[in-house]
This record gives sequence, C-alpha cells and structure tokens, in this order.
Amino acid sequence: MNLRDVRLTWLGHATFRLETPAGKTVIIDPWVMNNPMCPEAEKNPKKVDILLCTHGHGDHIGDAVEISKKHNPVVVGIPELARWLGKKGAQQIAEMNKGGTQTVGDLKVTMVHADHSCGIQDGDEMVYGGEACGYVIELPNGQKIYHAGDTNVFGDMAIIRDLYAPEIVMLPIGDHYTMGPREAAYACNLLKPKAVIPMHFGTFPVLVGRPSELQKLVPGIEVFEMKPGQSIGG
Repeated sequence: MNLRDVRLTWLGHATFRLETPAGKTVIIDPWVMNNPMCPEAEKNPKKVDILLCTHGHGDHIGDAVEISKKHNPVVVGIPELARWLGKKGAQQIAEMNKGGTQTVGDLKVTMVHADHSCGIQDGDEMVYGGEACGYVIELPNGQKIYHAGDTNVFGDMAIIRDLYAPEIVMLPIGDHYTMGPREAAYACNLLKPKAVIPMHFGTFPVLVGRPSELQKLVPGIEVFEMKPGQSIGG
C-alpha cells in the first residue's frame, strides 16, 4: 500500500478521514457517532474542513448535519442532497454532478457514477436525495484514489479506469445492500488498481462479505484490510 503525502484513516463502514498536506481534514461519508464500527475516540471529530457525501442514506450522512453546524465545513454532494443539507444548516455548499470536477481545499474531486438507491430519511418522510455517486480524489502529488460509495459493479468502471486510473480504490464488499466479494472482484478487473481497501462489511450481521474472500478472487491485487481507527500514509 503506497499512499503518499496524505494520511487516510478508516472510521468503520464507509467512513474515512483524509488529512491533506495543506492541513485540511476531509471526512468521506460522515457517520461516526452511531457507527458501531467507529472507535470511541473518533466519534466526536475535533476538526472537519470538508465533507464528501456519496448519497443520502443514514449510514453515510448520519452526522453530516451536526458536523456542519459545529465545524462549518465545505459540503460536497449531488445537488439534491447538498441542498437538503443546506436547508438543515450546512452553510458552505459545493454541489456538483457526475462527470464534474472541482477543486476543494488542496484536492481535485471528480464525481462519478454509483449504482445504488438514494433516499433521505427526513423525520417520518423519505425524500429524494438525487442519485448515489462515488468520488475520484486527486491528491496534490497527482496520485488518485477512488471511493466507490455504495454500489453494485457496473461496466463503466472501465471508463473510470481509462479516464482517471486510480491507484487505490475503496470498494464495498459486504453484500446484501452493495456488491459482495464476487462483484467487487469483477470491479477490480475493470478498475485495475494497485490496491483495494474493502469497506461496508461487518457493521451489521447481514453484511457478510469479507476481505479474505475478495483476496482469493484477485490474487494479483493487494487487498488491504484496515481495522477501524487504523491509518495509512503520513
């Protein structure tokens, strides 16, 4: 695993913290307080400059509103989701849509497709949250990483490879609500990364996929199983 110049920490499920050379703290899919996989010491973030939100399900944006009110980060998301978060108190909205790229802090962020549903539980009502997405993040050194969000495998992952060539990809493998190891292995064949960080597994009993199953299916690719709270890079 060769992540250069940034520090990436897995906070459990699909939530990651990225600390950049410019001192920015980025949280991808902010769900920490009620995330059973998140270590206790990480449940109350001390600094957040940027939120990247892949879709509106509670296990991905569960703490986006509270973090926005407390830390006033730049909030990146598809327009419907971003504007909903704005109505709930987020003040710095940087909405975008699939295929678009914007510079946020010292990162270039490209929104790409994901194959998943996207409803927001707003009290007793389920409201439309736009489409689910993933992000290709270009680091200041030019290295690219890909957070797929919640998704099934889809053929256009080959386009993500051709256009952006991410070296490290974060893929859901839990099955049931996302792809499992078999589908994630097919995604690896399309994306051809140097390394895969599995996510969205083990949080609940129904999420049965495991990194060891994926590694057996992609012997030529490093499957890096992070533990909640573990960091890589520097």
